[in-house]
Formats: sequence, C-alpha cells, structure tokens
Amino acid sequence: MGLRMYNILIVDDSRTIRAVISKTLEIADVPTGNVWEAGNGLEAMEILRKEWVDIVFADINMPEMNGIELVEQMSTEGMLDSVPVVIVSTEGSRKRIEELLAKGVRAYLRKPFAPEDLKGVIMEILETNHA
Repeated sequence: MGLRMYNILIVDDSRTIRAVISKTLEIADVPTGNVWEAGNGLEAMEILRKEWVDIVFADINMPEMNGIELVEQMSTEGMLDSVPVVIVSTEGSRKRIEELLAKGVRAYLRKPFAPEDLKGVIMEILETNHA
C-alpha cells in the first residue's frame, strides 16, 4: 500500500506563521499532498468548500472570521465530522482550550511549537481516522 499523503490547510493572518507551519511540516517529514494557505476563516471556508482537506491548522485571532468562528461555520456546514481542526495559537488559557475542544476542535498546539509536536498531532489524529 502506498504512503498516505495529507492535504493540509493552514489558516493564519500572518504569512510568516503560515510559512513556518508549512516549513515545519517538511522538517517533520509529514507526507503532504496539497498544502493550502488562508489568511482568515472566510478564505479557509472557500477552500474547504472546493477542495479535499484532511486537516486544518488554524489560529484563533484573525480578521474577518477568526478561528472560533471558522470552527463554528465548519460545524454548521457539517465539515467538522470529516475534517479535523487543530488550533495553533499563542492564546492558551485552559478555559479557552476547553471551549474549543467542546466545539469539536481535535487538538491545540501552542506557538511556538517543535516539529515533532506538529507531526505527533497529525499522526495521532489522521492515523486514527484512517486506521
């Protein structure tokens, strides 16, 4: 059986952070297919409606549609069941993380993170989904 390639969507209003996450995926040796980038939740939703995405990495604080609104919109459109969301943020109060997990977010990575943390989250979520 061939190696599974993952289509990944990175949602952050900082182009630098998106580049860092993208580079980290390479460093962590994550088998990626397409890697899309979006500057906010609205852009992310446009991509999600058109493309097959295996996992979304989203920041919380973004203009126009933030990470929480993105998760809520994905939930409304029935996407959260099949597309796991990992929040990547500097904001990390226990209460906020619990709220996000209750909304259906699968994991939380605090910035800055190590490549092995990113890979660990991907493998944990996607390998269990596709086992």
